[in-house]
Amino acid sequence: MNLDIREPLEENLGVLETAALLRELTAGLIAVTDFDEALTRLVRVARDAVPGVTWCGFTTLRAGEPAGVAGSEPRLAELDDLRHGPDTPAMSAIRRREMVLSADLAAEDRWPAWTRRARALGVHGVVAAPVDVDDHVIGAVNLYADRPHVLTARRQLTAMLLAEHAGLLLAAVRDRARQSARTGESDAALLTEGVVGQAIGVIMTQRGCPAPEALEVLRSAASSLDIPLREVAERLVATVSRPRES
Repeated sequence: MNLDIREPLEENLGVLETAALLRELTAGLIAVTDFDEALTRLVRVARDAVPGVTWCGFTTLRAGEPAGVAGSEPRLAELDDLRHGPDTPAMSAIRRREMVLSADLAAEDRWPAWTRRARALGVHGVVAAPVDVDDHVIGAVNLYADRPHVLTARRQLTAMLLAEHAGLLLAAVRDRARQSARTGESDAALLTEGVVGQAIGVIMTQRGCPAPEALEVLRSAASSLDIPLREVAERLVATVSRPRES
């Protein structure tokens, strides 16, 4: 009896491809704190990891800010921005909150101006999937093909999983950026605050290091001794201020 194993094999390969994509995307964004850098990494990973995709772009809408874009290919960046108005795959996906597909732009009539420009740039298929980042940022990841009918149903599923995973990772990037900003503000205050500032000055003098490095030395000591930072600073200042015995 002959069994056709091609379909199960293709499905397994699709699962492995998607798992590899999500793993690579996570590795690329796990420690990033700059949102724009995260978008740049995302589009490059998606371009290289999703079979059938030649280019990738990302359209971003942030509350109170102009729309932003990131693209794996600079010459195609205009396809992701708003110069074509609201009639684009990305904006359709964002407005409708669902994935938008055109497997062959030669037969597409939903976005006339955008489609003419896309075909002139060598784009023949597109999938746009909405991405929810947080209450202030939404967007769409846009996958482009240089041939018609290569963005199959399996590629649509990959795009959907990519968008959902990207939303979680980008939300984490924004959280890290906010935390980094708060830490920076806290550091700036500590550098000039009373006894902590004095202790930092002592360490700078002793080690010949800049203030941020001295603050990290102080924090490391507080962590090792399991006592508050201020107490470590007080001990250090008291030690260097103690009169020496003759």
